[in-house]
Amino acid sequence: MYHFFVNQDQIGPETVTVTGPDVNHIKNVLRMRPGEEVLISNGVDRDYLCKLETIAADSVTAAIVSVTEGGTELPVKFYLFQGLPKSDKMELIIQKAVELGVYQVIPVETRRTIVKLDAKKEDAKVRRWNAVSESAAKQSKRLIIPEVTGVMSFREALQYAGGFNKNIIPFEHAEGMADTKAYFAGIRPGMSCGIFIGPEGGFEDDEIAMASEAGVKPVTLGKRILRTETAGLAVLSVLMFQMEN
Repeated sequence: MYHFFVNQDQIGPETVTVTGPDVNHIKNVLRMRPGEEVLISNGVDRDYLCKLETIAADSVTAAIVSVTEGGTELPVKFYLFQGLPKSDKMELIIQKAVELGVYQVIPVETRRTIVKLDAKKEDAKVRRWNAVSESAAKQSKRLIIPEVTGVMSFREALQYAGGFNKNIIPFEHAEGMADTKAYFAGIRPGMSCGIFIGPEGGFEDDEIAMASEAGVKPVTLGKRILRTETAGLAVLSVLMFQMEN
């Protein structure tokens, strides 16, 4: 079933009105017809199972069949602070992180970050990254479209995560797996949790020290060294499994 997002003001008591680029997608790409079912989310807290009624040049009207509240979202808000990787790895990370239930993705520039973005390039990248997030949210039937923010410095990222309940940073010299498992077990529904992942080459020791001073918990992911595009997804996979009802 195809999935679309609308603003709350596009949702009435009995119908939903779709506007913008999705109209062309429904009409000319998918070639949908009245009577076909679609899933429409308000991007906050509700999914609407709908049947298409009218397909016009600039809008699509769909009748509401049923409403589901909070059906697909994890009970914890996970924020992925991702050290900027090379090439197009960020798009893969965003796509898979959204599928795994991340709440927000924050690109981070660290000491070992190779990629440097000026303001113009950053704006274009952030637009592209958010388009990837929207596509992944539709595919995985998310209730929300996770935001990809602008690039932050490592210090700014630590400040941003300062109000979260838990924060973790995978580090090859962290204590054993038992300690990591115990810390993960303390992540409960209703909490917010930051996950800090370094770029290629990882974090420098003074960055780990800075994070620890800010209350971020160094954790181990096992005996193997994971690539930057693997580490965050490994953490999210474990926590998704733990948090699912």
